[in-house]
Amino acid sequence: MTLKRTTLNLALILAATAGTVAQDWNQWRGPGRDGIVSQFEAPESWPGELTLAWKIAVGEGHSSPLWVDDRIYLHSRMGEDEVVAAYSAADGSKIWENRVETPYTMDSAALDHGKGPKSTPVFHEGVLYTFGISGTLSAIVAETGELGWRISFGDRFEATSPLFGTAASPLIVDDVVVAHVGGHERGALAAFELADGKLRWEWTGDGPGYSSPIVIEMGGTRQIVTQSQQWIIALDAASGAETWKMPFVTSSYQNSVSPVALPNSVLWSGLDQGTFAVRSGLGAPETLWKTTRSSFYMNTPVLRGGRLYGLSHKRRGQFVCLDATSGEAIWGSLGREGENAAILATPQHVFFLTTDARLVIVDAGATEYVPAAEYSVADSPTWAHPVIQGNSILIKDLQHLARWTF
Repeated sequence: MTLKRTTLNLALILAATAGTVAQDWNQWRGPGRDGIVSQFEAPESWPGELTLAWKIAVGEGHSSPLWVDDRIYLHSRMGEDEVVAAYSAADGSKIWENRVETPYTMDSAALDHGKGPKSTPVFHEGVLYTFGISGTLSAIVAETGELGWRISFGDRFEATSPLFGTAASPLIVDDVVVAHVGGHERGALAAFELADGKLRWEWTGDGPGYSSPIVIEMGGTRQIVTQSQQWIIALDAASGAETWKMPFVTSSYQNSVSPVALPNSVLWSGLDQGTFAVRSGLGAPETLWKTTRSSFYMNTPVLRGGRLYGLSHKRRGQFVCLDATSGEAIWGSLGREGENAAILATPQHVFFLTTDARLVIVDAGATEYVPAAEYSVADSPTWAHPVIQGNSILIKDLQHLARWTF
């Protein structure tokens, strides 16, 4: 089906609790795909408690909300349906929803994670591109919820999602949407034309991991980089041709940490694999530094001001701050922080949202781990990334989406 191109033409309004207009949060980890929040209205002093503006039932899933203009978009699961819905940012009222039946059986090793979806949509020029738990790629008109096109890959691959379900978030590169389709042992990192989903190019060297691709400039070339099932890979952003790769495998093929662009290099990590920076143009990759003291599992660190902030899986979850040029530790918490954390950084602060719904705020320039504030923001697990706009933060828990204000 050909997609009828539609651009949102909505009046830009602000909720009573919001201040200035912030940049749209239109994809996985925000507009720069890096966890950086450009506009945050920090209070003069942190309140004792956050104020709940609204809370609504939205279904299950680890997919993160998007906040574009005055709407919030979310991909979730209700029963056996995957639901893409638009909500009012002002009061949480539902504007539209698009449902598709998506039965799914979760691997027994990850039952606690639920049936997804885990991939976060990307909003581009009035269209939402979603990637379901079983590997179905869809384009949905954001103004109305109308389906533009949808592609399933059962005719090409015996498995259409990796062992623990699709988790990688799609990426817009120029006039294509890039997604790693297929499943365990066999798949394709592929580019599809935005208008109709037609295949533009594909790399078929490996099945998908759980890492979300990014675009970097390195060695004079523009590259798409990500973790596949067994490799770190880099492809030419225009053609999809392989520029370089290096073997990288974690236990049970759980390659899940998204790459982080560093100055003239890119950062990688994985379960029990340490953290390291790699530089490459078109030749063999060169490792610039590596540390085994900190290792990331399911969370992706955030780079801000020459520092890397993340949750190392060591010490049963340790908040860490590393020097981005060497990997040396600047500070670390004592540990036992939790299984995972989603991390965002503003110009002055770093926000850690753990899976047990603990929101910890740290001053970005601190030389030791001393929380500036800490809040409980839900009564159930919070796997999805939060979204910060103005003086508000969106929190997706097991079944609900809430807007809190500082």
